[in-house]
Amino acid sequence: MSYVPLDGRPWHHAMGLRPLDLSGWLEFGDDADDQIANKRRLLIENRDEVLSVRAGSHAACAELLDEIRVNLREFHPERPADAVGDDDLLAAASLLVPEDLCVMVNVDGQWTLEAACVCAPSRWRLSDKIATSIDAIHSPVPGYAEDLAPATRRFFDRLADRAFWRLNWTLLDDPALFQPTPSRRPVSDDPNEWLFRVERQTLRRLRKSGAVIFTIRTYVTVARELVDSVENFATDVRTVLASAPDDTLNYKGWQHLAARWSSWYPN
Repeated sequence: MSYVPLDGRPWHHAMGLRPLDLSGWLEFGDDADDQIANKRRLLIENRDEVLSVRAGSHAACAELLDEIRVNLREFHPERPADAVGDDDLLAAASLLVPEDLCVMVNVDGQWTLEAACVCAPSRWRLSDKIATSIDAIHSPVPGYAEDLAPATRRFFDRLADRAFWRLNWTLLDDPALFQPTPSRRPVSDDPNEWLFRVERQTLRRLRKSGAVIFTIRTYVTVARELVDSVENFATDVRTVLASAPDDTLNYKGWQHLAARWSSWYPN
């Protein structure tokens, strides 16, 4: 599946949340087994970097594993729902699906990341985010505090039985799913090396524990393929790059991409 969350508008901040039926909570596809295999490898070779579970989150992790198994049996009966494959409950849940899994718990009035299995971070480290609040997690994002923080806190506080989803995207010149640190290599001058990386994110509250589950399903497509197959893709990307403020360009590593993109795709 390929998402292209561009609409021709200039750069802007928006939560962009849409209601989600639980039949579409988890997404598989041709890349799903490869992503799960990548998780299994990382949980062996880089376990401390991709998995963190704090004391007190056991009930939420157990409930999440149960919910994933129920969802698989009902909506994805072709997928294994009982092959645990790991002694840790959250790791076991993660190995059933391609999504990364984050467990947010209300601690003293603040929604805090208490457990997570993240094998496809987009240039951030789980160790920097675990046990921190929503605001702290997003503090490096330019404009988040001013434009999105109050609405995000209200959303978490009010989230009840409904589920929601949103899309986030970026352009990177590294195809790896596991990117825990900012790139320090020179930015590519080859348009064929740029990737359009989309995160399909979902949010739902668990009924028993009250935890909010945040899932991240990552899709990576060669940008050149989308230029050739999706109408206005090159123009829409150019519009965003030309309108994004400098702090956003720096944060995303797009400082030199805007001019290059315009030279690659002038019309």
